[in-house]
Amino acid sequence: MNYFFTLRFLTSFILSLIIVYSCSKNGGGTAAPDPCSGVTVTISGTVNNPTTIGGSDGSIVASASGGSGFSYNINGGAFQSSSSFTGLAAGSYTIMARNSNGCTGTSTFVVVNPSNPCTTVTIVVTGTVTNPTTAAAANGSIIAAASGSTGFTFSINGGAFQSTGNFTGLGAGAYSITAKDGNGCIGSANFTLTAPNPCTGLVITVTATLTNPTTVGGNNGSIVASASGSTGFSYNINGGAFQASGVFSGLTAGSYAVSAKDINGCIGSGNFILTDPDPCTGITITVNNTITGNTPCQANNGMVTAVAAGGTGTYTYSLNGGVFQASNIFSNLGPGSYTITAKDVNSCTGTSIPAIVNNLPEGPLFSQVKAVLQANCVPCHNNSQSEGGMNWTVDCNIVINRDRIRARAVDANPSAMPPTGLLPASERQKIINWINAGGKFTD
Repeated sequence: MNYFFTLRFLTSFILSLIIVYSCSKNGGGTAAPDPCSGVTVTISGTVNNPTTIGGSDGSIVASASGGSGFSYNINGGAFQSSSSFTGLAAGSYTIMARNSNGCTGTSTFVVVNPSNPCTTVTIVVTGTVTNPTTAAAANGSIIAAASGSTGFTFSINGGAFQSTGNFTGLGAGAYSITAKDGNGCIGSANFTLTAPNPCTGLVITVTATLTNPTTVGGNNGSIVASASGSTGFSYNINGGAFQASGVFSGLTAGSYAVSAKDINGCIGSGNFILTDPDPCTGITITVNNTITGNTPCQANNGMVTAVAAGGTGTYTYSLNGGVFQASNIFSNLGPGSYTITAKDVNSCTGTSIPAIVNNLPEGPLFSQVKAVLQANCVPCHNNSQSEGGMNWTVDCNIVINRDRIRARAVDANPSAMPPTGLLPASERQKIINWINAGGKFTD
């Protein structure tokens, strides 16, 4: 029984102590002091900017005062015991320091990119070019060098940079070489590799066997071309598409240019002419003329009518080498020699023997009147004495003045001629008969 009594007593005593302490803490005791009261945590730091533009090797090393046992975080991240923050790119950063009593302070730091190292740098790229040895070869090269800075690497046509400026195994073409220095500053240059001209000194000769069309206007002519001076030829005609064969058929008469192109694209050409067969071979065109003589003392009225034979189709005719005409009649001709040429539809020609146009002889009625005048009037009307301007020794004067002759010698108007008196009736009748017949030289 004493054991249990003692235990209960001790329990009651402990509870009393707890209650007393609790009451003292919450009810009427003195509050604990704020450990941060009057404490200012101040942060300073050293900023190390990135070494290259866009780099992330910047850092901030912070230092805090206003307590002890500091830990740090950056931009609200987890606290750490180290005050050093590395791997930073350009930007604004807030660092918080917390001391062992939980008192904190913050400070903002700015990390910036370095100034552009390339502003004053001019990098010049030069190179030595070795062209490929053939059009299809890839054995050209560019040996590039750069100046204006140091620590260069090189790239070709935007590829990966390499430590050397030697680029080999290149074919013909355009290339861009870029050099980059240790600060990333770059310079570029363009180079062109050219293949040697495979046609230099090469002469391609084109020859051909020609077959002319067998008829005029026919299209069964042909050209069979061949080339020498190289190999692997293809052919075209008059600028058309190239073909493997040098045979061109179905051709009409005309001029043709045939080109041969070898395996390297080198070209030679030849000009060839196909002609129609001569349609006049074995053709003899004859021309026969019918001649109508010229009547004197009036406008020329001689005429030649030509008739051609021996040719093909319709004929045209030319007088004395003049323009050809459709008509075979040439009129209004004076006395003279005329040559008529006939041409058929194939332009085959034949020429007549000279056609002689002569003046027609005087007619019997005119001869009688002329004899009357010579017997009665010529003594006063001749070459040396032409009374009234009349000379009856010239035949055409008689024809032209026939009406005057009748008026004076037949009608005595205004007076009779000859002046010795009117001619006998038989003589006057001769004049009347001639004039009534037409009064021409040929009547």
